[in-house]
Amino acid sequence: MPETSPRRSILFRAEASTIGVDIGGTKILAGVVDPYGKVLARRQVPTPGHDVQLVEDSVVSIVQDLRQSHEIAAVGIGAAGFVDAARRVVMFSPHLNWRREPLQSAIAKRVRLPVVVDNDANVAGLAECLYGAARGHRFVLCITLGTGIGGALIIDRKVFRGNNGMAGEFGHMQMVPTGHRCECGNRGCWEQYASGTALLRDARELIANGSPLAHRLRELVDGDPARLTGPQVTQEARNGDPMSLELLSDIGEWLGVGLAGLAAAFDPSCIVIGGGLSDAGDLLLSPTRSAFSKALTGRGYRSEPEILAAALGPEAGFIGAADMARSAARKARRRTRRADRRRARVRGSVAPLGSRRRVM
Repeated sequence: MPETSPRRSILFRAEASTIGVDIGGTKILAGVVDPYGKVLARRQVPTPGHDVQLVEDSVVSIVQDLRQSHEIAAVGIGAAGFVDAARRVVMFSPHLNWRREPLQSAIAKRVRLPVVVDNDANVAGLAECLYGAARGHRFVLCITLGTGIGGALIIDRKVFRGNNGMAGEFGHMQMVPTGHRCECGNRGCWEQYASGTALLRDARELIANGSPLAHRLRELVDGDPARLTGPQVTQEARNGDPMSLELLSDIGEWLGVGLAGLAAAFDPSCIVIGGGLSDAGDLLLSPTRSAFSKALTGRGYRSEPEILAAALGPEAGFIGAADMARSAARKARRRTRRADRRRARVRGSVAPLGSRRRVM
């Protein structure tokens, strides 16, 4: 049997599968992804509260579980927080207790694989550009609607991170200076008016205040607002409940106005809406598009970007993280090869370039 050439072996390893992990405020999703964006295996566990060590333990446990049945080259992590430009440290998270948390090194030491960390919206946005709704677009704005609002700006299939690596935190743009207090510490952030948290807060308030318009939602939870969930509100809207429809319409209007501001700043060719709340489909996106068109500066004299539903669903985060991990694995291999060559030169097994005879 002929020996495999070194180059062929390197190319084979470069195309190995990678693991992507998406750490959200309520759940951790992970999967093994091949070089073409195909999900080979998937895992989901609840996020274990706000405890940093428990979250790290959960990620390591999932990675080790997935490695048992797949050859893995690297691990990518999408984290719900502000990640530094080196993609190693979670500087701050409004929804988890990460404060200058060296997540990349902590996970890498335990799994002994190349690891890269990025913001969860960045990895989801990258996946939609590579494999999902935004394929073929050069300037893409991605918004994820869940516990809060995440955002990413993708230019020519590359994430724009800004000076500190923290670009895209659109959910914390201040919309109402004296508005609702946000977990980030400020008041009136966009995500306090256009997220799953906002939808649930407003629905629960209506139940608690005894509004007759919320009778269907009240019956659904036997009068206990704390039992209501966001997906229940969305389902009741699908069933035609007027109050649930109005609540989603309100969220859509806030979303559309905010997106119009972002379009004025970045002029994207398309806007992709993902995250759990986007499951509402046109019940959310129709009022969003309407409000966007009314608020867009230069309307009537410019082409409007398409507002599209994300195509990859909840898997977008870990698919994008896995793709970033593949790039990290390639860089790690290049560093290893350079180090090997340096050691070989020191041992004298490879002649230094300067000692080679010049051919005239």
